[in-house]
Amino acid sequence: MTTEKILVVDDEPEIRSLIKEILVDEGFDVATTENGETTRALLERFHPHLILLDIWMPDIDGITLLKEWKESGKSINPVIMMSGHGNVETAVEATRLGAYDYLEKPLSSAKLILTIKNALEASRLQKENLILRRSSQPPAEIIGKNKTIVNLREQLKRIANHDAPVLITGESGTGKETIARYLHAKSNRKDKPFIAVNVSALSPETAANELYGEEGNNEIRNGFLAKAEGGTLFIKDIADMDLATQAQLQNTLQQQTYKRVNGTESINLNVRLVAATCHSMTDRIKDESFRDDLYFQLSVVPIQAPPLREHYEDIPDILHYYVNFFVEREGLPYRIFTTAAQNRLRGYAWPGNSRELKNLVQRMLIMGNSDSLDLEEVEAALGEKPEGKDADSIKNFDLPLREARGNFEKAYLEYQLKQATGSVSKMAKIVGMERTHLYRKLKSLGIDIKS
Repeated sequence: MTTEKILVVDDEPEIRSLIKEILVDEGFDVATTENGETTRALLERFHPHLILLDIWMPDIDGITLLKEWKESGKSINPVIMMSGHGNVETAVEATRLGAYDYLEKPLSSAKLILTIKNALEASRLQKENLILRRSSQPPAEIIGKNKTIVNLREQLKRIANHDAPVLITGESGTGKETIARYLHAKSNRKDKPFIAVNVSALSPETAANELYGEEGNNEIRNGFLAKAEGGTLFIKDIADMDLATQAQLQNTLQQQTYKRVNGTESINLNVRLVAATCHSMTDRIKDESFRDDLYFQLSVVPIQAPPLREHYEDIPDILHYYVNFFVEREGLPYRIFTTAAQNRLRGYAWPGNSRELKNLVQRMLIMGNSDSLDLEEVEAALGEKPEGKDADSIKNFDLPLREARGNFEKAYLEYQLKQATGSVSKMAKIVGMERTHLYRKLKSLGIDIKS
């Protein structure tokens, strides 16, 4: 880990020496200067993570330097002002110009160290959030023209700027985090952090420390709530949270305040909480593994993530989106799914939903060696082929054409009926037949719809 660098600017040699000694003992790399001119020169080569700046100096006062840095537009790391004869007006002016804090001399060693560590942590969080916003995280896009998807987007836009908690439920792989990110992107919190927490990564022993942060030994370690300050905290797999942490979270939502572990200060909650689960919350409440009071707090605005099979007609658009995504982000070769391949994927049941589709696209782009993705390649990737008696009859080339065609049609339609989970209406769209005609065809081939 890189040693953090601190620049101490003060015209009194004794104070510079004392502060340097304290900070070196804390493990910091410390440089000192005595006036504004030498500070300007040193900044060009030292690049400190934090500056301790005296207000009253012989050549250029600290407020003037602070104003100069702000007007230059350069990214200056946290500045903590120091003064032996300051006043409220000076402190207010320093804060307005971007100073992190204001300390009065004589300095308390404990307060100095605590303020520095808090300022560095705040700076780290700010940089992390900037990196996250610029990272390769896929955009929060909810793809599709199906009525279910259109209604979902409209619902999310309506609730985006309300701070009530949201509970997203749905099968595994239905894009619950994408929904949460879309909600965040459409809200007035969009320029603040979006922090995702997986409950499975939190042990009951450390969950409170991870969520709320902790204090001790003159140190403050921020938790996920502080890291998401002003933005959105997304909690995955909320149904798996242990009961003790559930109780703390319920109290936080009710009081709209929280305390760090071992802390005494109440902190106002300024976070939009979005939770998600693929489990039945009713069942979890019934078996007493989830608190009903927390459930009611979380589900002020319930959102249902639809499974892919309920908007299968959007699959060509989703395929196109993921192909472009992997081409742009991972440099994979561009490949086009043929119409037959797309129709096959429209008829697939997708037990893993959008996640399964995304993984399949990535795998096929990596493994392929041609510009197009055809039906045969898709079948191989899905690993599904007709089985049993019908499969054998399809392979029998000694049959008359009419009988061979009948065998194929029966096997094909039985398969498509299974993929459509018994829905003839859905199946009619997949195979491109008018529903009444399809009913007659199924009956003529002896296919029992009810079975």
